[in-house]
Amino acid sequence: MLLALAAVGCKDAATPASGGGTTSAASSTAAAVTIDDLAAKARGFSVGPAMSARVGYVFFDAQCPHCGTLWDAAKPLRTQARLVWIPVGLLNPNSTNQGAAILAAPDPVAAMDQHEALLLGGKGGMSAPEAPPPRKAEIVANTSLMDNYRFQSVPVVIARDPNTGSAVVAEGAVSTQRLAQMLGIPDAPR
Repeated sequence: MLLALAAVGCKDAATPASGGGTTSAASSTAAAVTIDDLAAKARGFSVGPAMSARVGYVFFDAQCPHCGTLWDAAKPLRTQARLVWIPVGLLNPNSTNQGAAILAAPDPVAAMDQHEALLLGGKGGMSAPEAPPPRKAEIVANTSLMDNYRFQSVPVVIARDPNTGSAVVAEGAVSTQRLAQMLGIPDAPR
């Protein structure tokens, strides 16, 4: 599969560019997405308070620089919300291997910090061996789940709208302020 980078997200080159990230509460792309469905089916790692009422889900590809930008944008919110980071394998074989290595790490948050620093530093991210079958199966299942929702780029952020309770979706990297808004965090740090 040939892939190219979109303005704010990594995207399949066969999909027409939309001119940037999209955000919706009930778009046709995200019609079947529910927080309960994600919680039951996605395999990822959590960052933030385990019992937080504010929870978001992020599909990311370990080779996507926009996902690294979102990782950094989310850091100021770590004490106020829980984000579940869901690795997928879209861009190249390293995506699956690195995503699996992050999931398998004793401290996935530290592994992700190290990986993103290397990726955004132009070094391609962490060195990762071929993913073991169980971990590879998790990444494949996450990728299939993302495909079932028909998302067209990574990162994808899904959160529960604090006012309506419905799923709010943003495809592409978003700022700390936008992420805080999606999670219902007032007066977010900058």
